[in-house]
Amino acid sequence: MDNLRFYIIFAFSAVGIFIIDQNIKQLFLDGYRFYSECIDLILVFNKGVAFSMFAFLKEYLKYIQLILVGALLLYFLYKKNICLSIPGGILTGAALSNIYDRFVHEGVVDMVYWHCGFDFAVFNFADVAIDFAVIWFLILHFKPTLCKN
Repeated sequence: MDNLRFYIIFAFSAVGIFIIDQNIKQLFLDGYRFYSECIDLILVFNKGVAFSMFAFLKEYLKYIQLILVGALLLYFLYKKNICLSIPGGILTGAALSNIYDRFVHEGVVDMVYWHCGFDFAVFNFADVAIDFAVIWFLILHFKPTLCKN
């Protein structure tokens, strides 16, 4: 029964994040823009990863990321730890959404540009979701008593 719970929670988390992220990105692909003093909501296609690193890998980057996410997915499915179901689903759904962009748009659709006080890389909802999931994993790692599984 716990395995089924894990799969259901993991799948809903992954699919939910994927759908939310793709719908937000579609707004910008359809032409939505917003400009302010600190944050611009614009359309950028990132050919690399964070801060456009590894853009030189071009076409290979999406396959490398697909292999890495596949390995993570296998790890989560192997562990079947109910405490990992939500952050694992969030991380998987967000990562797959960004990889999907690479296949469909030849780059990750980014839209949030912070430029108040300093210029920051343009990012998207999936990037924030991935950061959130990683923080969740770190908390679970350093506070194992939070997870009684």
